[in-house]
Order: sequence, then structure tokens, then C-alpha cells
Amino acid sequence: MQNLLFIGGKFVPALDGATIATLNPHDSSVITRVAEAKAADVDLAVAAARRAFPAWSRLAAAERGRLLLKLADSIEAHALELAQLEALDTGHPVRDALNIDVPRTAACFRYFGGMADKLQGTIVPVEAGFLNYVKREPIGVVGQIVPWNFPLMFCAWKMGPALAAGNTVVLKPAEITPLSTLRIAELMAEVGFPEGVVNVVVGYGNSAGQHLAEHADVGKIAFTGSTAVGRRIVEASRGNLKRVQLELGGKGANIIFDDADLGAAVNGSAWAIFHNQGQACIAGSRLIIHERVADAFLDRFLGLARSIKVGNPLDHGTEMGPLTSAQHRDRVLAYVDIARAQGGEVLCGGRAPSDPALANGCYVEPTVVRAASTDRVAQEEVFGPFVSVTTFKDDAEALQIANATEYGLGSGLWTSNLRRAHQMADGLRAGMVWINSYKRVNPGSPFGGVGQSGYGREMGFEAMHDYTEAKSVWVNVDANIPPHFKR
Repeated sequence: MQNLLFIGGKFVPALDGATIATLNPHDSSVITRVAEAKAADVDLAVAAARRAFPAWSRLAAAERGRLLLKLADSIEAHALELAQLEALDTGHPVRDALNIDVPRTAACFRYFGGMADKLQGTIVPVEAGFLNYVKREPIGVVGQIVPWNFPLMFCAWKMGPALAAGNTVVLKPAEITPLSTLRIAELMAEVGFPEGVVNVVVGYGNSAGQHLAEHADVGKIAFTGSTAVGRRIVEASRGNLKRVQLELGGKGANIIFDDADLGAAVNGSAWAIFHNQGQACIAGSRLIIHERVADAFLDRFLGLARSIKVGNPLDHGTEMGPLTSAQHRDRVLAYVDIARAQGGEVLCGGRAPSDPALANGCYVEPTVVRAASTDRVAQEEVFGPFVSVTTFKDDAEALQIANATEYGLGSGLWTSNLRRAHQMADGLRAGMVWINSYKRVNPGSPFGGVGQSGYGREMGFEAMHDYTEAKSVWVNVDANIPPHFKR
């Protein structure tokens, strides 16, 4: 694994020699130091991507796809290494990284490897004598900024469609979790990606990220992160009116109806909020339960939450690891105080584990809080193993509560009534709805939200389109055009 910037096909130090410490969230020890990119380094990366663009965009689409397929194979061949690196750097349990993150990363690159030569244009029926066709062309250099919660997976979600469509990339991973992304860059070089097609610059958002978003030679900026930072990305993009794609925060409603299979709903709801320590924009962080089954559901749900094994993410028996940073742990725990101040009841968790072996880490117990639907903990994104609980009387109230936030990313519901399921899916204001499941994703299915959860889509054919421009070409085949000006 390299700890340098990846620019123009080579690993290089930052121009000023600056570095950033990356910490192990399990015990707060320093794993390594990585080169810190600043504006001048970003300029070099953008220039490298710009030089590489003409040849890469003209390369046969099937050849671009072949390289993405080779990368997917390489990721699978290095699965354990990548999973351990992700667990070490982010706190994500290694069993989840190995069985979920790495396979999803490989699957995403493989999907877009297969899609590269499937991006077809269209013929538009126009007046007689003319042929009008629309072709899709790559945008050029795209800047991509990915968050710290799923760095490996987001690397594929961002780069896969962009590269398949013929763009070149400057990607900035989060400065606190850059290690798996740098390893992917190494693998890309090994499988034969041309120099400059992909560039990775590790740096802080207010310097490297800001400069990338403002850069006049970047045609699109794709960002995943908080809604507050997303707004700043939009402001930064104004200079050259670059395209912007935003996948932002969420406050997922997870509705339990009185005819739900409670066993499935309990397990699915625990997965929805406690997977990756709740550090997911699509987490089911609001449990909205029908009052007739609330007691029965909570009795089983709380028992499951208390039984989750919290521990060292490198231990294959660990079910929930630490939060990714001490700063974020403190932020999550602060919401426990906020809940109590507004009259909420902490039903379980709400503190760091008592195990001395975890004392130096960024750990928070699975936390369940009974709160009103208007309380801050039910409105603001906590982004941790923290779920609020409220009850409802009928379908109309459930829908009203679910839609009463500024976010609109993912929502779920549990019911055995198919008519209700479809009606609720239609009524929920969200980019994704799961029925009798939660947090299902697939490279072919579009991922994204509405409202303050952003715009544009990851994955699926929509993502390929979002990385292209439509060009309309008109050909006069045999049309007789009379002169407009007669002399």
C-alpha cells in the first residue's frame, strides 16, 4: 500500500512535503502518514487528467470496459487484504468488509465494465429529408469527492460509470480514510490503466476539495457527504458552471405496520441502523412503529441491540466496530444529551462500552431512544448507531411522520399487505424505498435522493448518462430547403 499521491500514473509526494496522520479508530494509534495534497497538487492532477482525456475518450469503449473488468478481478484476488485495510482504517468490521464491501466494489466495477460499450445514442424522427441522431459524449475531467464511511465502495460507485463513459478522474478520498483508495489506485496501475486516467489526491476538504470543486478545467464535480458541505460544493462550482452531482444526508424512515412479520422486521431494522455503526446516509435511523405492535417489536429489537458484539473490527467475530473518528464519536454521544434535554427516553445504549479493551477507541453502544417525531434526534442526521422510536395510529399518520423531514434518500416499510406496500412506496418522498427489506443496493439500480439528500444518481444506466453530454447532430440527406432570403 502506498501513502503518496497518485498523479499521472505515479505515486508522488506532495509538492510541499506535507503529510496527514491516519488513525486506527480501534485504539487511536497512528497507522501511517499519507501525503497531503493542496491546491498546487490538485492542479497537477487535473493537468494529468486533462492530458489523458483525448486518448482515453477515443479508446474503444470495449477496451475501457476490459480494463474495468480486469480491475474487478484484481479486487477479488486481493479481497482479504482490502477488507483488512478497510477495517483498520475505518473501523468497519472485517467480516462485513470481506463479505459485503469488497464484493460490492468488484461488482460495481464489473457492471460498468460490461456497460462501457452499451452506451447507445438515439435516432430522432424529424421532418423528411433529415437524419437527426443524438450521441452521448464524455464530459472530460471529472472531480470526485468521497466520504469516510464506505471509502472502498464509494471509490467504485464514483469511478466506475465515469471511466466507462470515457471521462478521466481526479478523486479525493476523505483525509481520515484514504488507505483502501490508494491501494485501488495501485491495482489500477497494475492492470494497465493509462497514466493520468485516474488520479488520487488525499487532502482536506477546505483546501484540496474546495480547489477541485472550483477548478476551471474540471467539467463535473461528484460529491458524497453532508448536506452542509454539498451546499458549499454548489457555490464552488459556479465559476465555470460545471455539472454537479450530490449524494447527501438522509434520515431514513423505517415503518413497521401491525401486520408485519416481526421477526424479519426486527432483524432487518437492526441491519438498517447498526450496520457499519450506523454510519450510512441510507441508515434506517427513524423507527416508526404501529402502536398495536410497538411493545412486542421493541422487546425483541432491544434484546437484539443489546446482544450485538461490539469490538475490534479486525476480529472476525465482531458485529459492530468503532465509529471512524473520535470527533464523530463525540458528536454522536452529544445527541444522547440532546435527546434527554428534549424529553426523550434512552431505552438502551447511549454511552461508550465499559470494556477496558475498547477504552482508547471511538466506540458507542447500539443506542435506541424514544422521541417525538419533531425532536432534533428524529430530524437531524446523527450518523451513528442511534435510532429514534415513535409510534403511529394509521397509514396516513405513518406517511406524514415519514415525510416530515428535509431529507429524502431512503425509506423502508414492513407489511404483508401488498396494496398498502405499493401505496406507501408511491407516497414516500424518497429516492429509494425498500419493502420488507432495507439497504439493498445493486450496481444496476439507481441510488440517490431528493430534497436535501441531493440530486443525480449513482449506479445504473442513469449514472452513465450523468457522466455524459448529449450532442444532437442534424444531417441534410435529401431535403430541399428553400432560401429564406430571396434575391
